Parts: sequence; C-alpha cells; structure tokens
Amino acid sequence: MTPGAQQDQRNDAFARLVRTRRNELRLSLTGLSDAATDPVSGKQVKHGWIYRLETGQSVIAPGSEQLRALASGLRLPLLQLQEAAATQFLGLEPPSEVSRETLYLARRLERLNPEQRDALLGFVDSVLDTTSE
Repeated sequence: MTPGAQQDQRNDAFARLVRTRRNELRLSLTGLSDAATDPVSGKQVKHGWIYRLETGQSVIAPGSEQLRALASGLRLPLLQLQEAAATQFLGLEPPSEVSRETLYLARRLERLNPEQRDALLGFVDSVLDTTSE
C-alpha cells in the first residue's frame, strides 16, 4: 500500500467503520439513527450527520455522547469507535507495537460478561501452561 493510500484510509477510518458495520447489521441510515441513542443522555445521532460522514462530506468530530450512541446503535465496543474517530479526526494511531490481532481480541473481550472473561482467561492460562513445559 502506498503512503498516500495509507493516509486516505486513516482519513476515513471512522466513516468506514460506521458504514461497514451499519451494512453488516443491515440498517438503513434512518434505522441507525433510531438505534444510535446515548444510554447516558438519551440523545440520538442525527440521520443527516451519519449521511454526511459516510459520504465523505465535512462533519464535526463526534463527541462522547455521539460515540456512546453509535456504540449502542452499531453494537460495537466504545473503544473501537473512539480509536477510529481519533485516527480520522485527530490523526492519532494506536501504538505500533500492538498487533492487529491483539486489538481485535481486546475488542472482542470487551463484549464478554465477567463469567465468560474468567472462563476465557482460565483457558488461555491453561494453554500457556502446557506450552511452557
């Protein structure tokens, strides 16, 4: 991938994530707008803002209410949306020493309830214990 192509992908990281996930969930723009309600304030993300974001038009960077609302509506971890927004709107990148697989697993781990996390961590520990012998 050329440096220019990498820059383009960083410039629309958040928009691509929102568009891709909305399509995976088979939500229309209105459907996502209806589903994207901040659980704290009750505010919804406006349909027009989502449309402008997804079509590459100028939008104001999302604040914490919009990010929480989108996390709810898209059923994604808040951290994943925060990282993508930071990449697109602030030019920030996750630390390079963290692999994509590690980030993926961390995001998936956030979706587990405490009992599931404990079971998974126990499994990981048992696998590591058998490989270190």
